This record gives sequence, C-alpha cells and structure tokens, in this order.
Amino acid sequence: MGRHVAIIGAGAIGVISAIEALREGHRVTLIDPGEPGGEQAASYGNAGWLSSHSVIPPAEPGIWKKVPGYLLDPLGPLAIRWSYLPKALPWLIKYLLAGWTEAKIETTAIAMRALLKDAPLLHRKLAEEAGVPDLVERNGVMHVFPSRVNFDGDLGWRIRKRVGIEWLELNADEMRQREPELDPRYTFGVVVEEAGRCRDPGAYVAALAAHAQASGAEFVRAKATGLRLDGNKLVAVVTETGEVPCDAAVVAAGARSKLLTASVGDALPLETERGYHVMIENPETGPRNSMMVSDAKMVVNWTNKGLRAAGTVEIGGLDAAPNWKRAEILRDYLVNMFPKLPKNIPASRIKMWMGHRPSMPDGRPCIGYSRASRDIVYAFGHGHVGLVGSARTGRLVAQLVSGKTPEIPLEPFAPQRFL
Repeated sequence: MGRHVAIIGAGAIGVISAIEALREGHRVTLIDPGEPGGEQAASYGNAGWLSSHSVIPPAEPGIWKKVPGYLLDPLGPLAIRWSYLPKALPWLIKYLLAGWTEAKIETTAIAMRALLKDAPLLHRKLAEEAGVPDLVERNGVMHVFPSRVNFDGDLGWRIRKRVGIEWLELNADEMRQREPELDPRYTFGVVVEEAGRCRDPGAYVAALAAHAQASGAEFVRAKATGLRLDGNKLVAVVTETGEVPCDAAVVAAGARSKLLTASVGDALPLETERGYHVMIENPETGPRNSMMVSDAKMVVNWTNKGLRAAGTVEIGGLDAAPNWKRAEILRDYLVNMFPKLPKNIPASRIKMWMGHRPSMPDGRPCIGYSRASRDIVYAFGHGHVGLVGSARTGRLVAQLVSGKTPEIPLEPFAPQRFL
C-alpha cells in the first residue's frame, strides 16, 4: 500500500524523488517556499555539467598546507571568510581528514562512481518524460590543461582510471581542431565521452517539477521548520504555515537541511559551499564543447541563456552577502580564455549569481534513513554533483521509502557515519 510522502525541497533531488516515489505508487507532497528552478535555488545556478566522472572529493592529501592561503586570499579558488572560521572549523577539520590519504580518496571515488554512473542517460530519460528532451545532451565534456605535466600530476585522474572511467587524450594540434577559439596557452586536453550537459538547469528542474505535479504530486509553498514524531513514527512535517500530515518524509532541502535533521536529533556536519557563476548573453565566441579549465577551477558551458562560467568555493555561511568580485574573476578568466571575446562587454549582457552548494566534509552526500525513524529519508549534501547525482538519488529515495533494497550499496552514504 502506498504511503503519503512529504518531500522537503523542490530542487533537482526533491523533484526527481517525487517523480520516482509517484512511480512506486506513493502519494507525494512537495514542500518548498520558492519556485522550483527559480534563481534562489542551487539547481538554477549549476554549471550544467552532467559529469558522471566527478567522483573525486574536494580535499586531497596535503591540502592542509594551503589553508593559510585560503584565509589570506578572499578571491582564491577556495576562500574562507575569517568571520565564519570559528563556526566552520569543525567541518573544515573533517574535510581535511577526509582527503588525508590517497586510499581515502579512492574509497570515496568508488562510492561516487556507483552513484553517478550512467547519469546522463538517466537524465535524458527524465527530460524526455518531462517534455524537454532538448535540455539534456549526451555529447561528452572536455578538460583543458596548460600542459601534459599538469594532467599527469593530478591525483584525481589516476584514481578515475582505477575506478573504470575512460577518456580520450588530445595534444595541442588536436585541441586546436576541436576548439579553434581557445587561447593557445592550453596545450593538452581530455574528453570524457560518457558525460553530458544540461542546456538550462533552472528550466530543467522547473519542467521536472511540473511533470511531478501533472503526475499527481501536490505542491505546498511553505518553509519547513521541523519534523514531528510520535515515538519513532513520523506524524507530520512542520512548516511556518502549519503542519503537513504524512507517514514518510524526505529531507532534500539542500544547504538548509541541517536544521531539519537537528529537529529529530541528527546533528550532521552539513556546510554550504558558496558558489558563483557569471553568464555572458549573446557572446561573440566561445567553446564548441563544454569544458573544465584546470588552472581556473571553473566549468564553461553553453546554456540556452548564454555562455556560463561557474566554479570556485567560498566558505562563509548561509547569511553573508555575496562577494561579487569572485564572479568578476570568473568573467575575466572567461574573456582571457577566448581572445575574440571583447574586453569591454556591456554590463547589461553579463549576469552574476551566487548560491549554496550543500556539502558534507568527506565529499559524499547523505542518502539513507534518519537515526530517529525509518519513516524519514535524508537526501542532501551532494556538493558539486547535485544536478548530475540527482537522477540516481531520486531512485534511491523511492526505493528507501518503499522498503526495497537500494540499487547500489548505500553504506558509504549513510548519515550514521557522522553520528
């Protein structure tokens, strides 16, 4: 018999969880104060990569040596705001320890490979169901490097090979043939052909939400503030406008999930990695392929709205004002990458955005039951892989709600690993 499942959060993970729970025969209520796919949502600002090879956690051996630099440089690829450091310190310590050895990174990569494998295909099927097949493309992505040495020295690629990821390597001439507009300082590249991209992440999430509602999901526009239990049985989701009675709940509220899990006694180390993007409308030139630029730590992707560059990390909490200089750096990198882009693009054609990536310190999301009740399923903390990881996560959520055996091992993602 189907359950009444309240899903807190109408981002990519929440709406796909709703679609999959409906497929399992459950009644679904989506709860979110904002518009699905709207500018307030992390999904909206996503770089648009469906990178099934993004299995490497952010931390790496020896990264602790760089922490003083992160504190001193507010505009670096990873910046930590001094004012937020005391609050972030416990998370940062766990973050550093998670990447302390190569063995720990490989353990995470194995788990993440299972979660992300075939993601572009899963998203393509969802996009077709939602009537927006044009928004998901399975045409590979490119990584570009100043030299082969930069690639060979990257631990992440050695681990990717060990977990079964394949790629095509390009020398300088081959790169020029594929990307004639790219600055010639980039002389080596790899193409991961299994990966894909989304042409408009916000529109994609909005279409999935509309598909869920057309399939029977109810949408409640409210901010969830807690979960009410009677013993170990879930009774309702508490919102600012009243309670939503239900007998199962999914916490998929992204960076705002922490207070919800705390309401039932699960103190989980969720932090927000503040991410920025810049987008040039009607650009004069750009890449033929979506690409990750190694020296800038950013993704460049064509979207239906313009040429988007996204990346970098700022640890500063949920409430601090954006530092738009970080977005301006992305703009400057983008202009320098493609010499035919004008240096004085009018401000009216440049759009900047900041949002919150929900991140666990070990680079693995929380997917599993609450310690308080098996009526509550957690699905958050995907960090940089929220969009690509949402397709399989939604399937896993529906399997957990239904009491079925998950299609991949969930021990690496169990919330209890932190409790």
